[in-house]
Amino acid sequence: MEKSKTGKAGEEKAEKFLKGKKYKIIEKNYRCLYGEIDIIAEHNKTLVIVEVKYRKNASFGKGFEAVGYSKQQNIIKTTEHYISEKNIKIPVRFDVISIDNEEITHIENAFGV
Repeated sequence: MEKSKTGKAGEEKAEKFLKGKKYKIIEKNYRCLYGEIDIIAEHNKTLVIVEVKYRKNASFGKGFEAVGYSKQQNIIKTTEHYISEKNIKIPVRFDVISIDNEEITHIENAFGV
């Protein structure tokens, strides 16, 4: 499924934000049977899986509120597949970046396994 222009713009802002915090971007829009990971980065010897949610207005709530249990489970399964495929041996953390009316909220360790 093709990303919307808004979704792509949000991910580009999130990537720029992460690079500004010295994160190394490894991969973007990784897809497998289980789902998609928006951004895969490395920071302080930790693999950081980043879900990006972008909202132009608050009509549907804050972006991070859209990352519920079901979405988290899909991201976790996708991450397990990625780790196995790439034979990764470092700790993993799940972050959410919510961009709401141009305000960026970075929630580190937003959900765990």
